[in-house]
Amino acid sequence: METGLPFAEEMRQRTKQAALRTIRLHRALPPTDEARVLGQQQLHSATSMGANYRAACRGRSRAEYFAKPCICIEEADETLYWLELLMEAGIIAADKLMPLHEEFDRITGMLAASRKTMRQ
Repeated sequence: METGLPFAEEMRQRTKQAALRTIRLHRALPPTDEARVLGQQQLHSATSMGANYRAACRGRSRAEYFAKPCICIEEADETLYWLELLMEAGIIAADKLMPLHEEFDRITGMLAASRKTMRQ
């Protein structure tokens, strides 16, 4: 999804689209206890990532501007964990989840690179 937009706007769109894809995935989960628990966790972390990135773009201080992306990275990585459990537990076929997993992996990498640049 290389859009040619400035990084912040591309990430706002990318994190929102990833959250929307997660919502659709959540709706398609089977009605089992384990799917419900893992799905809730994954839904929370994925949507939190986007909300925190949005808040980071409006940071009121330099410290806040740096802290929020750190939370986004944690939430994106946590989402990867829940996706992996959904796949490895056989709740959803890996081939159906891999595109979403790859997107969260890309987002995590992009945010980590951005954080590294901010530190310098």
